[in-house]
Amino acid sequence: MYITPEGKEIFVVDGHTHFWDGSPENQANIHGKQFIDCFYAYHSNLSPKEELWEKSKFEKYSADQLYNDLFIEGPDDIAILNSTYLKDFYKDGFNTIERNHTVAKKYPNRFIVNGSFDPRDGEKALEYIHWMKETYNIQGVKMYTAEWNGSSKGWRLNDPDAYKCFELCDKLGIKNIHVHKGPTIIPLNKDAFDVHDVDYAATDFQNLNWIIEHAGLPRLDDFCWIATQETNVYAGLAVALPFIHTRPRYFAEVIAELLFWIGPDKLLFGSDYAIWTPKWLVEKFWACQLPADISAERVGIQLTDEIKEKILGLNAARLYNIDIAARKAEFAKQPMMIAAE
Repeated sequence: MYITPEGKEIFVVDGHTHFWDGSPENQANIHGKQFIDCFYAYHSNLSPKEELWEKSKFEKYSADQLYNDLFIEGPDDIAILNSTYLKDFYKDGFNTIERNHTVAKKYPNRFIVNGSFDPRDGEKALEYIHWMKETYNIQGVKMYTAEWNGSSKGWRLNDPDAYKCFELCDKLGIKNIHVHKGPTIIPLNKDAFDVHDVDYAATDFQNLNWIIEHAGLPRLDDFCWIATQETNVYAGLAVALPFIHTRPRYFAEVIAELLFWIGPDKLLFGSDYAIWTPKWLVEKFWACQLPADISAERVGIQLTDEIKEKILGLNAARLYNIDIAARKAEFAKQPMMIAAE
């Protein structure tokens, strides 16, 4: 729970978190090292100095550390763990559904774990979707269209095999499709994160919610045109948010564009933990005001407290059917667990 300087309680749903193992012991090849090194560069270049981690801690942190940073030191009420496998780069995978569920099991009622699948696996992908639903009753999945799979260096949301998978997701009630459409990560290909395939999939699967992580950056203009047309396309703000510290005017431009084009009801907070921790992001976001010239240029768009509250938790709660009043009552009865560390 985030308590504003005015004393108001804000329910926070962190829509983009991970429990990864990028350690040298788990790296399968040079690409595993490149990938986690690139993440660490984002962490180092966009974080406040007092929030920087040692490289070894960043590569592999404990479940207790994650819980502490999100819920004890941090303001999160619920965190969504998005799975990213990258088994071409990591021996046991980078951030699998099984690994994520070890945290969810240890700290009940605090995490929503999303699965992942690779449509290039054909029938095995369909079987795996069934297995994830039957085993974990997932509500959502995380798609990584630039992930390598043997000789393939990426896929598109409107590929025929992908459509078969989304048809099954729709049938099984897996409604929230999180898609990384943001900055590239070494050694992945930038073009494989292009946003244009979102337009096809969102049109053809109206019952699914397409949460486009990182708001398409650096393709913000294309994303905004698509998300304006497609009523079931949402923007995840992970990666955009840290610019509030290093380039506040750039962040103001990004959030103002999103508010102008797609409105406050389709924007979701995400810390992208452990690249960044949510405490400082939420505090700086709550204090943020749009510069007058940026607001005036967009017909008086403002970043009000009401809008911030929607972005920080209400919008994600709606997509994931979270009863906020019930969760608050539940948490009040349960003392906050103290992480072992």
